[in-house]
Amino acid sequence: MSPIKIAHVATGNVGRIALRQVIEDPRFELVALVVSDDAKVGKDAGELAGAAVETGIRAVQGIEAAIAASPDVVVYCAMGEVRPREAVADVVACLKAGIDVAATAPVPLLYPWGSMPDRVIERVQAACVEGGSSLFVNGVDPGWATDLLPLAVATTCQRVEQVRCLEIADYATYDGADVMHFVMGFGTPVGEVPMLFQPGVLTSAWGPALYGLADAFGVTLDEISESFEQEPAPESFEVAVGTIAEGTVAAVRFQITGMVDGHPAFVVDHTTRLRPDLRPDWPQPAQPGGSYRLEITGEPSYVVDVCPTSTHGDHNYSAIAVGAGRVVNAIPALRDAAPGIVTSKDLLPSRTLGRFVVSRFVGGK
Repeated sequence: MSPIKIAHVATGNVGRIALRQVIEDPRFELVALVVSDDAKVGKDAGELAGAAVETGIRAVQGIEAAIAASPDVVVYCAMGEVRPREAVADVVACLKAGIDVAATAPVPLLYPWGSMPDRVIERVQAACVEGGSSLFVNGVDPGWATDLLPLAVATTCQRVEQVRCLEIADYATYDGADVMHFVMGFGTPVGEVPMLFQPGVLTSAWGPALYGLADAFGVTLDEISESFEQEPAPESFEVAVGTIAEGTVAAVRFQITGMVDGHPAFVVDHTTRLRPDLRPDWPQPAQPGGSYRLEITGEPSYVVDVCPTSTHGDHNYSAIAVGAGRVVNAIPALRDAAPGIVTSKDLLPSRTLGRFVVSRFVGGK
């Protein structure tokens, strides 16, 4: 079988990890690489991915270049949080051209019904029909930890009363300055409301996961509520994105709750610290640095801790790798999907597995 031709977009924190898999996985053939940073233009994809290979594919700019390469699939990892309209426009252009899109953004397209305006959903669906193409948006959270993992565990339950999905992480080593300062508000005055905590933004980001869970369980959300807390730094200290001054935000916790008949049925609960000693009363990770936790109340009930690790980086790197892998591994199944927006419940897990590499199975462990 011929490899699937891939045009890859963006080489940021998520994009470069996804690009490395595209390069190294024999199921795929990289045919184009699109970047937004002028300094990356002309560089080989292998260099930008941190892969020990020269691909011969040089980075260019503009979504038009991805389309012109006539790929089967565009892997779209460009930032969508601060440029949602542009991200939707990029995805629509690819879909209209008959190219499937596996993407990490725009996040609301993970499950847009109920969380995006109908006109946007109709625009995307129309592009899929016009091009005979399919779209799958996912990641780690929102994504795998908030859609596939809960459903997999719940297949063993006689009844389910509540699903709670937690991310508990230390972001001190995370180097995404825009996300850290502008989106999440780290290093800004306590009480100042960053982009993430503006009314409706949490629902825009995690509402799709809650609506998707409700749909999978066959119930209807009455409403979604949001809440957040901020914790100041007890003294100034350094993290990857710079100095966190004394008294500025050094830890946050936020929750997004989907209500069913007045009951908090589905909850996303995030605790993000820049030092492990901050707010010890908040949820603690199952491994140093960070972990994901699924709590299902029902029969039987569960607490499932997920502790990703990586040979290429720390807990923050491995968490990002989970999201990148989820999107790239979905490509073969996406190619067989009917035109339209594809969600996690549409893709069988057996069709979205990572590649098994026997040569790396060392010592029987």
